[in-house]
Amino acid sequence: MFEYLYRSNGVFDPVFHSHTFYEVYYFHEGKCNYLIGDQIYHLAPGDLILMYGMTLHCPKIDPLVPYVRSIIHFDPAILRPYTELPQVVPILQPFEQFKNYRLSLRGEDRAEVERILDVMHGYQQRGDEVGEGRLRLAFVDLLHFIYERCLQPLKEQRVFPSEKEKTVQEVIALLEERYSDDELNMEQLQRELHLSKSYLAKIFKQVTGVTIFEYVYRKRINEARILFLLHPMLAVTEVSFRLGFKHLAHFSRLFKDHVGVSPERYKKQLKDDQTTMKR
Repeated sequence: MFEYLYRSNGVFDPVFHSHTFYEVYYFHEGKCNYLIGDQIYHLAPGDLILMYGMTLHCPKIDPLVPYVRSIIHFDPAILRPYTELPQVVPILQPFEQFKNYRLSLRGEDRAEVERILDVMHGYQQRGDEVGEGRLRLAFVDLLHFIYERCLQPLKEQRVFPSEKEKTVQEVIALLEERYSDDELNMEQLQRELHLSKSYLAKIFKQVTGVTIFEYVYRKRINEARILFLLHPMLAVTEVSFRLGFKHLAHFSRLFKDHVGVSPERYKKQLKDDQTTMKR
């Protein structure tokens, strides 16, 4: 699986999601806070993000400003012809070791990445086998560039643009720990963070674009999808209770709202897909 979107500027409905493939995300222009797990990245043009995929993530953009990004989704298996060569550079190590990571590229580094992305787009436009092969080679070149930059230790501590976003970071870190707690509520967050419920609700919505419990429920549903994929023998009821739902009906309704099918139907689709792949 390999998908490349060059300088995409389409309007979209931002939702938290996860997937089983890796992602390279490059931010060209706009105003964006990118939420990945318990991290908030306040993006600037030239920022490149590596994503392991399985971590819940979502961009929060300013719709009044053009939002331009290039995105590469790929299954690491497609790189085996390059990663199994003698004396090969471990180009997937940044994804495997850091899971999710940001490179803030400026000057010559930014120009080089944008050149590679443009070259990839040119090969993609050809639409023939040679163009496809050279597209993959250019992508491998990009991964070598990323690997080289990731070897350099981070020397500066990440600075939050404001106290408000720092507070939301603390809220998300707590939610990442407690999202499956069936007793999780605003009173608990208020006690642990020593901030009023109304203030927490207000700033969380401002920074992320969703409410606290929209975040929690999306996190739970995405975790349910991962559990169904990795542990197909788990019953829907067991997954529901593991993720903090007191009532199966509530879990099933939310799952269908977010995924489009019931959890039972989703499990069946996964089973059918796996059966088809084995043929």
